Amino acid sequence: MGQKVNPVGLRVGIIRDWESRWYAEKEFGNLLHEDHEIRAYIFKNLKDAYVSRVEIERYKNRVDIIIRTARPGVVIGVNGSNIEKVKADLSKISKGNSVQIKVLEVANPDLDAHLVARNIAEQLEQRASFRTTQKRAIQRTMRSGAKGIKTAVSGRLGGADMARTEGYSEGVVPLHTLRSDIDYAHYEAMTQFGILGVKVWICRGEVLPGQMVQEPEAPKGGNDRGQRRRRRGGRDNQRRNPNNRGEQKASSESSEQGGN
Repeated sequence: MGQKVNPVGLRVGIIRDWESRWYAEKEFGNLLHEDHEIRAYIFKNLKDAYVSRVEIERYKNRVDIIIRTARPGVVIGVNGSNIEKVKADLSKISKGNSVQIKVLEVANPDLDAHLVARNIAEQLEQRASFRTTQKRAIQRTMRSGAKGIKTAVSGRLGGADMARTEGYSEGVVPLHTLRSDIDYAHYEAMTQFGILGVKVWICRGEVLPGQMVQEPEAPKGGNDRGQRRRRRGGRDNQRRNPNNRGEQKASSESSEQGGN
């Protein structure tokens, strides 16, 4: 029986870049352990921020950390208070080196395998149906523009005495095609019947030869729904600006007088 391989690790160096980008000879083991501690700290202490990925770049006396999250405001905190505390703690882990943190917002959480797997796991912990939860996650991901998605939940499903695996899929997920951008993640749900394992594979399209996967970023400036509404001149715009109604009324009266 063939064994599965992590699709992300299989594509590193081909269409995916490394999450840790640095070089060291004698201190390689120590720095690798530091990277593990940094990621463990971020995923544990910034759990409410829904962190998807942590990238680390090292220089002579500086460590640059890129945090990709669905809730950047939680990472930064009020007036940057939380991120300063995170910097201080990570500086201790990196033995006094200067730490620079860059927070990037995930453009579409429904296309991020880690966030989708975590969402499924959290619903399972709230005693939701494992079938309905997977089907809803698949529908949201496909509506967001994915080429395909596959999910699997394993464990004592529904409190059964014997553990089993049950999953669903939609679209295409070509795991053997190295040019396909496959995002994979697994997450664990702590339920009253034990631990349930959640796995998610998402195909986001293909990458051209010689190019690397570029993680999309959310547009800066926040939600521009209000800007679009004001440009359209909707009802809310008229409610906020009563002068507009006066101007429209005056213009209509002048047009009637001109017609008479």
